[in-house]
Amino acid sequence: MKRGKKYVEAAKLFDKSKAYTALEALDLACKTSTAKFDASVDVAFRLNIDPRKAEQNIRGAIVLPNGTGKTRKVLVIARGAKAQEATEAGADFVGEEEMINKINQGWFEFDVIVATPDMMGKLGKLGRVLGPKGLMPNPKTGTVTMDVAKAVKEIKAGKVEYRPDKVGNIQMTIGKVSFGADKLKENLKTVYDALLKARPSTIKGSYVKNVSVASTMGPGIKVDFNTID
Repeated sequence: MKRGKKYVEAAKLFDKSKAYTALEALDLACKTSTAKFDASVDVAFRLNIDPRKAEQNIRGAIVLPNGTGKTRKVLVIARGAKAQEATEAGADFVGEEEMINKINQGWFEFDVIVATPDMMGKLGKLGRVLGPKGLMPNPKTGTVTMDVAKAVKEIKAGKVEYRPDKVGNIQMTIGKVSFGADKLKENLKTVYDALLKARPSTIKGSYVKNVSVASTMGPGIKVDFNTID
């Protein structure tokens, strides 16, 4: 793959073969950002898991202490008092059948769906549409709940979901370049601790294979994950 001039210059600022301390790597991720805007900073974990095995297909959600720097639009599928609670908590869209029908017609102007358990039967009919996009609410991530107000507030505060891809990699945004290395490290530690806690009991040997961070359009930088704590 041919790289742009800015990317090539940025890559000269660090040693690709070296694993840096978490703070150093995040500082480099900020310095090597080639975007003209306030780029996101992502972390990628390569884990020793087989997502094809149910007990190793770990999934969950975490509230980052410093948020993600992104404003996420939340749709709540609920009725009556729960719909009112969602509105008061700051949900961007609230409704029931009418919202489900809109989605069925191709409307996707939201980032997360929160639903009360009683609405999942109707929402489940859109599984083929929502599933591939990662938008189907799930109790494991706190998006199927009766406490819709809490769910909305946490998502707005910087709650992120994690789930592995087909080969066991987990990638997510942990903030913006403007956060600086210290705040990014706090967010990274929160994610790392959550993944360690979610370690499947069937895993033998090493669990975390490697970790890297990168800004949007920036080069990936290896992290010595023993320095994240």
